[in-house]
Order: sequence, then structure tokens, then C-alpha cells
Amino acid sequence: MAKPNRRDIFKMGAAAGATAIAASARAAAQPAAAPPADDSWSNALGPGVDSRPYGRPSRFEKDVVRRYVPWLSPTRDADASFTPLQDQPGIITSNGLFFERYHAGRPTIDPDRYRLMISGLVRKPLLLTLDQLMRFPSVSRIHFIECPANGATEWPAAQLNSLQLTHGMIGCALWTGVKLSTLLDEVGLLPEAKWLLASGSDGAHMDRSLPLEKCLDDCIVAYGQNGEAIRPEQGYPVRLVVPGWQGNVNIKWLRQLQLGKTPWITREETSEYSELLPSGKALGFTWVMDAKSVITFPCPEKPLTGGPGFYEIRGLAWSGRGRIKQVDVSLDGGVNYRRAKLDEPVLSKCLTRFTLPWRWDGKPALIQSRVTDETGYVQPTIAQKHKFWGNDPVYENNSIQTWQILANGTVNNVQIS
Repeated sequence: MAKPNRRDIFKMGAAAGATAIAASARAAAQPAAAPPADDSWSNALGPGVDSRPYGRPSRFEKDVVRRYVPWLSPTRDADASFTPLQDQPGIITSNGLFFERYHAGRPTIDPDRYRLMISGLVRKPLLLTLDQLMRFPSVSRIHFIECPANGATEWPAAQLNSLQLTHGMIGCALWTGVKLSTLLDEVGLLPEAKWLLASGSDGAHMDRSLPLEKCLDDCIVAYGQNGEAIRPEQGYPVRLVVPGWQGNVNIKWLRQLQLGKTPWITREETSEYSELLPSGKALGFTWVMDAKSVITFPCPEKPLTGGPGFYEIRGLAWSGRGRIKQVDVSLDGGVNYRRAKLDEPVLSKCLTRFTLPWRWDGKPALIQSRVTDETGYVQPTIAQKHKFWGNDPVYENNSIQTWQILANGTVNNVQIS
């Protein structure tokens, strides 16, 4: 047999491609087979084990991805992407969809060269390798992490007609690692130690001061996320998890923990993560993420496509102060509310799923959710938020979200004054 030349190879490739496209088109044109009839995939062997050593989503879920807003930042290495909450069926955010927030891009860290330094006002400073860190007693806990700028675009008005882009700077995961208090016990705190400075290995050396009380409470130096090593987007190989507090204090690519007497008052605690109030004073150290909720179905990305009839309203609620006590849903823009059902588990500083059965009559509606946490804090309206924060804030927008449902089932982002 003569050896084929390049032109023959290209012809064969083109013919094979055309055949595959034609077969795909025929499959797409064929009507779905209703049981008990078989569809095409029931009459053939599928790929075997080890065909995908690391699993991935179905190709039919290719549009379920993180997204970003191009005009939010002049450069992507100091920007954020958003979790597709409209496609998250439960309280756990998959690792590949967990939102990103970078201050100097995503560093690539060799775990064999990784070191964590604990120093300052301690009796026995430590320099730990990753292997040494993982030898300490471990814990696994589910918590959300939310950027305080989540919803920042919506402060002046309803601007982005999207659940993902208005609420998607949040994710919830099972974090595994060492309690920060365990490491602080190991180094031995001096009596005058009252604050801790955590800093990262990224190009910005992102850092934040934390009061010692929080460090000794529920913080985790985490190396695991949802059953695997933390992804590089989330701080591989090690990040700090500070449950219920602003995402920026959950330092990624953690490199140093330094103990001191007072907060360091870094750039990130002055020009970046402080809020100028109408009085002219700046409000600093606003760590806690207050209670918030949002309806995830229906929403702009998930309209009512089946016409009038029964639907289940679904949503997520969370609070940095503890557990969710109740969620109320309004179908008329906040005039009347009905109590939603909370799905188990209801955990502290964790996303909680809520549902409400609804028979839609095909008329326009204004739907909202309002959460109350175990401390009694009630999610405010946007007008109530402006009353305290003024007219030009950036962070901490946990106001009630209103979705406008039109008669054709389309859903729009609106604000009610």
C-alpha cells in the first residue's frame, strides 16, 4: 500500500469531520424516544473506566461557567469572576465554579517549595512545610465565602439583569485543614499578642489584620476543598478560611501569620476595604457579612418557560453571624410575605436552601425573599441600606432583591424605592 501524502490525510480528515457533523445533525434532528422505546445511547457501549482519569461535567453543561463583567476592572489580574448560582442545585459550590477574586493574578506555587511562617509575639516561631502542616489534627467544615463587593453594581440602581452577575461573588464549600487555634497553641502566644496579620503569596502580598478572638474561634488553615486539594483559583496549596467574614480576610496562597499588639492598618484596610460614610468618616474593619438571601429560580437566567401553572420558587440564604432562622417570600413586591421551607442541613455561616410552592396565574409579579438569622437580624431593603451607608457605597450590599416577572415569563432585575 502506498504511503498517503499530506493532501490525502487532509482529505480523509475532512471527510471524517463531515461524516461526524452529518451524524450529529441527524441525531439532533431525530425526535426523543419516549420510554419504553430506547434512544440511541441505550443501544451502544459507552466509554469505559479510566477514559477520564479526572472527571468533568457533561458536554451539555458547557454554558455553566464562571463569568465576569468586562468593565468592572481595567485588568483581569485584579478582577473577579462570578459563580453561576442559577445553576447550583444545592448549598455546595463545585470547585470549578467557585468565584474568583484576584489582586495580582493567580500564582503557581510548587507544593514542595511551599512554606508557612508563624512569627511575631510567639514563644516558638515556626516555618512549616505543607507535609508538616498536614500532620496536625484536622477538621472539615462547610462555610460560605463572600466578597464584600457582591452586589456593588446594584447600589445606585438595578444595572445587571443577571443573578450570576449581581450575586455570584459567593461560594460555599467543605473546607478541610487545621484549626488556626491549633497552630497558635503550638507556637505559644505571648500575653501581649492581640492581633494577627495574615498575608498571601500572590504578587500583591494581599494581607489583612484579624483580632485574636476570631483567630482562636473558628478559623481554618485549609488545604482541602470539597474532597480534593484546594484549587489554584482558591489559594492552592493553603488558604485561610475565616467563617462569616468578608472574603478579603480569607487570605489565599497563605504564606505568613504574624502576631502583634495592634492592627497593622495596611493599604487593604484603609484605601480598599473601608467605607466612606456620609459624615465624612471612614468605617473600617466591617468584617461580618450580614444576612442575605436571593431567589435563584425564577431569575433572569431561568425564566418561567412553561406558561401559567405550578412552580417551586427556590433560593439561597446565608448569614455571617450564624444559622438562618427563617426566610419569607413575597409575590407582590414586599406587601405580603409567606414563610418558605428551609432544607436541611441548616448550618452556621453556610448557605441554606429554601423553597416555596407557587401556582403562577400568568400575571406580572414582583418576587422577593427576606431572611432572618438566629440573632434576629432581618435583611433590609435597599432604601434602608442607603439610609445608613449614603448614596455612594461600594461594599456590604445585602439588600432584598426584587425580580420582576412579566406575563410572558421573562424575569427582570428591578429595584423598588
